Amino acid sequence: MADLKKGSKADTMGLHSEALKGRTQQVFFDSEAAENFYYYGAYDVDFNKRIEVDAQDLTCRQLNENLHKLMNEGYGTVVVKNPAGKHSLGVGILNKLNLIFEGSLGYFGVGSIDGPTVRITGRVGWSCAENMLAGKVVIEKNAGSCFGAAIRGGDLICKGSVGARTGIDMKGGTIIIGGDAGAFTGFMMQRGRIIILGDAGANLGDSMYDGTMFIGGSIKSFGSDAVEAELTKDDISWLKRKLKVAEIGSNFDVSKMTKVVSGKKLWNYDALEPTERKGAI
Repeated sequence: MADLKKGSKADTMGLHSEALKGRTQQVFFDSEAAENFYYYGAYDVDFNKRIEVDAQDLTCRQLNENLHKLMNEGYGTVVVKNPAGKHSLGVGILNKLNLIFEGSLGYFGVGSIDGPTVRITGRVGWSCAENMLAGKVVIEKNAGSCFGAAIRGGDLICKGSVGARTGIDMKGGTIIIGGDAGAFTGFMMQRGRIIILGDAGANLGDSMYDGTMFIGGSIKSFGSDAVEAELTKDDISWLKRKLKVAEIGSNFDVSKMTKVVSGKKLWNYDALEPTERKGAI
């Protein structure tokens, strides 16, 4: 060990030989402990306990704080009236909750959520459900650009059309589009699936690392390293089940969809470490 004498270099740098005491930072996981499956401070809510909130005169911060207050009081179903296109509503909900917005949202709606079921009866602006971890989000009308950016899990459903860069940098989960998708959909996606029942814009799947897209209509053009793949029986079976559960396109002929994957030519896959190569084969 370094010399810790008074005035030594080690001493002047603040090093010492004292044995530190205190609570360990090591976490011991117990599969029998229910608290290990919830976030610290999660709320115990009852879906049958319902309340309506008028957001007409509330700011974004006030409404979001109110949602947490209501969950703390045990409300499991919250209906938000008059969201009026406000930005960043319903973000950061890490709890089970049935959340209904009667109207349209602005930018960054319901971002960074983990667990709730959200239904939006109107439209949404840019980056809806960005960084979503789990849960289900349904938009009844159209969505703006960067829909589902960087999502990691859950089901994100838009019954209308979406803008450019839908699913950009997505790392998991499923995005389902009932209408058309704009340019660069699936840009740099790493994992997950995108289902588009309508047409796809230019540069579909540009620079995609991994993941799968299924297109029901026409494709304006493929992006770098995006290629068409064979649609298998397992793909068709999964698509039928997924669309049925999503309550969208139940009568759609999925057998005629185009499957798009990464060609794995843009990146140096041969140089990947074994752990990195798992999803690239």
